[in-house]
Amino acid sequence: MSKDQFPGWHGTTIVGVKKGGEVVVAGDGQVSLGQTVIKGSARKVRRLSPGGYDVVAGFAGSTADAFTLLERLESKLEATPGQLARASVELAKDWRTDKYLQKLEAMLIVTDGADIFVITGAGDVLEPEHDVTAIGSGGNYALAAARAMMETDHSAEEIARRAMAIAADICVYTNGNLTVEKISK
Repeated sequence: MSKDQFPGWHGTTIVGVKKGGEVVVAGDGQVSLGQTVIKGSARKVRRLSPGGYDVVAGFAGSTADAFTLLERLESKLEATPGQLARASVELAKDWRTDKYLQKLEAMLIVTDGADIFVITGAGDVLEPEHDVTAIGSGGNYALAAARAMMETDHSAEEIARRAMAIAADICVYTNGNLTVEKISK
């Protein structure tokens, strides 16, 4: 079966919300293969602590690819302690130029509680304009919902949870089984 014919691992929704001195990254737990839900409780948001420096990362895409990228990010953070932006740019450069890494299919949201970035295989390190970002199949739904709530009195965590609930109601590749990590600087 060729790669084009194989249904592939599908979907996920990860949202990052920065508000009130904290950043929350939330992700659903659904793993789908074609039209079938394979698992409903995957952890796609993780806390990394290279050298005692806390970073929260959420990923969408291939799990093995995402773990490869998370390991690389940890190495970059160990080489540049406390410099998430620099480590993210170094990872994006490697991802874009390394023949092996170029084939990886995933996206990351990373934060140290002060900054939040989306890292892509196209070499992008994007800082959200409105302190909200989202990736994955339900990312646009979660992004729109979270942006609509940013001017309310809701905390970052409440916004992330509500945005994920809306995405789960709309996107068939997203469920309501959340992993939520909060970090502040």
